[in-house]
Amino acid sequence: METSEEQKYGVRRLEMSDKGKGFIELLQQLSVCDSVSDKEFEDRFRELSSLGDDHVICVIEDHVSKKIIATGSVFIEKKFLRNCGKVGHIEDVVVDSSTRGKQLGKKIINFLTDHARTMGCYKVILDCSIENKLFYEKCGFKQKEIQMVRYFV
Repeated sequence: METSEEQKYGVRRLEMSDKGKGFIELLQQLSVCDSVSDKEFEDRFRELSSLGDDHVICVIEDHVSKKIIATGSVFIEKKFLRNCGKVGHIEDVVVDSSTRGKQLGKKIINFLTDHARTMGCYKVILDCSIENKLFYEKCGFKQKEIQMVRYFV
């Protein structure tokens, strides 16, 4: 049986109305995220929604403040390796700084990981900072190899 705390902070998929609930401002706590117009948000939302279960953005809404306080996404990569296997890529996980310590990040990760498993992925991967390594280890991840990046201006 779910406790009132678990019910209060349920994970669900992103909705169009979430822009007005601080979704973009929450992403700004994670990385560079300029303001996004309503039209830009709607266009991107529709584009990602058209991908169905291959790209899922989830959120946790605080039903008292009506604000989005946690989010993350997973997209499914279809491969030729491993008998045309699939890999889940977790991205953009952030919990509002005012609500950290309530296991919301873990709820987001569990939702995304469960989605990847349901989609038939043989693994799920993510990149994180050294500061977040312990958190992801507590979520069942382990360090493997290294990450490389090349940014385009």
